[in-house]
Amino acid sequence: MTHFNHPFKPFVNQNSKFLILGTFPSIKSFENNFYYAHPKNQFWKLLSSIFNVNIPNTIEDKKIFLEKYNIALWDIVKSCKRKNSLDSNLKDIKVNDIEKLLKEYPNIKKIFFTSKTALKYYEKHFKDLKIAYDYLPSPSPAYAAIKFEEKLKIWEKLLR
Repeated sequence: MTHFNHPFKPFVNQNSKFLILGTFPSIKSFENNFYYAHPKNQFWKLLSSIFNVNIPNTIEDKKIFLEKYNIALWDIVKSCKRKNSLDSNLKDIKVNDIEKLLKEYPNIKKIFFTSKTALKYYEKHFKDLKIAYDYLPSPSPAYAAIKFEEKLKIWEKLLR
């Protein structure tokens, strides 16, 4: 197993109202230098469908979209050991300072988790924070328990 540090800063600004927390960037996200970069990950497709916009593939266009809809992105894991992109293979986990981020960006009113692992670590380390949160079914290609259309209904209900 190889040790990894999170490669990105949180994508956030003073207007952010929602924080979407994943677990840790996939290997493809490391390679492409931005969140949810695996071509089969449904994250951007879900957001595109919810807000009825076409999100181009450039990182800059994704950032513009996130800013327009007041969405911040980050991950719960700061560093870990792993051999692939699956959450189940993460070992020796250290978490990011979510409390500090929320203090720096007080307009964030709700946190959404894109994995049950991220939610588990949040509840383990930050359960006393006074902020609403919810689970979004994972957009990962590895999570096929529910179809895209079902994920879309849940995401749309929670994010709208």
